[in-house]
Amino acid sequence: MADLWVFGYGSLMWRPGFVYTDASRARLNGFHRSLCVLSHVHRGTVDHPGLVLGLDRGGSCVGLAFRVAGDERETVLAYLRERELVTHVYKETVRNIQLANGEAVQAVAFVVDRMHHQYAGRLPVPQAAQMIVGAQGMSGPNSDYVINTVEHLKGLGIRDRSLESLARLLEAAPGSP
Repeated sequence: MADLWVFGYGSLMWRPGFVYTDASRARLNGFHRSLCVLSHVHRGTVDHPGLVLGLDRGGSCVGLAFRVAGDERETVLAYLRERELVTHVYKETVRNIQLANGEAVQAVAFVVDRMHHQYAGRLPVPQAAQMIVGAQGMSGPNSDYVINTVEHLKGLGIRDRSLESLARLLEAAPGSP
């Protein structure tokens, strides 16, 4: 069975949760990293939703691509589906990505479903910050998620100025971590 490539753009980059044989910086064109998903479980509740990342249409996104050995393909896909398709706000797709060495490969990527009720769209930074402050779900405070995401991206040498701007607002908020 052929190897599988998986594209990660958020927590999947530093907490993949599956066995892989190789990881490479990669670019996905046609989508960008965005806090565009209302979180009702992990970083918020239905009454006080938080915001989590999704791959939304337009632009490009630098992330990590993971190569999975062919004999692990079905196990990893099952794990990813359980992790990413909890409320079906993401759609499993196969997209062309470009690895750091210039090689083009097809990878599984989970993109946001703009028709889903949890799709928040592009929010102004102050409005996003207001939603995030105080939101908390079973995986912890929403502000921790955003701040940790920015720190991990920086550690991988990936800049996301929009997220960095939001993280600065959150760090300055009263009661911030």
